[in-house]
Amino acid sequence: MAERKGISGYLFTAAIFIALEVAALAMLRNASEVQNNWISRGADSFNACVWGSWEKVRGYFGLRRVNDSLAVENFRLRQQLARLDSSLYMPEDLSIVGSFHSIPARIVRHSSNSQHNVLLLDRGGIDNVIAGSGVVSEKGVVGIIDAVSEHYAHVLSFCNSSTVVSARVGRNGAVGQMRWDGISSTGAVLSEIPPYEGMMPGDTVFTSGFSSIFPADIPLGLTGESKLVNGATLVIKVRLFEDIRRLRYVTIVSNNDRAEIENLLNEEGQ
Repeated sequence: MAERKGISGYLFTAAIFIALEVAALAMLRNASEVQNNWISRGADSFNACVWGSWEKVRGYFGLRRVNDSLAVENFRLRQQLARLDSSLYMPEDLSIVGSFHSIPARIVRHSSNSQHNVLLLDRGGIDNVIAGSGVVSEKGVVGIIDAVSEHYAHVLSFCNSSTVVSARVGRNGAVGQMRWDGISSTGAVLSEIPPYEGMMPGDTVFTSGFSSIFPADIPLGLTGESKLVNGATLVIKVRLFEDIRRLRYVTIVSNNDRAEIENLLNEEGQ
């Protein structure tokens, strides 16, 4: 009880002090024009500081909406550019490479501390995203969608030990299997390359187009050192163009003819 009385007395004293301060400022403001101007300028400065800080906070939290709108606008501009020059590879407009269509997306979660890294995208079934679609960026392959909910897509990152991409050395070279090297976010290995192909360090590696997941000729990285395995094939180090850990915006690519292709292959395999 004594403690409550102490708190109440403190609050009462503080209220009186504030009231007296306000009254003193009012009297001072009315005392002369100079003092009135001085107090007004002080109040204006305080208000400007408060409103300026509030606008900065609003601007900060509005950056996400701005970035999302810029990504969509970038998507549309690349579509227009690709229509003007069909020789350009534009992952944001994969209609220029046959049966593929594309959907822009944003990464909302990203694991990068294991051998089984995954991504979560802000697009799902409501956006016509389906499992088995590829995910790419302007600089390479990002991963493969393995599960879809109404509003989100779960992606096996290329930096996942289970993800394999069909790739070729140069646009007309040998085709092999490319995997993450398990160490660096920009490191990969390309295997099953015949040693007679004449591969040189610094050659560009592209998607082969032999898979129904990714279109052909997406640039992936540059070749490095190689070694002969079992005297039959080469294993080549690849430095990727894309660092997946730094990505925020990607493009989902889906093959409209994938079901037809897979059904035909399944029939041939029976």
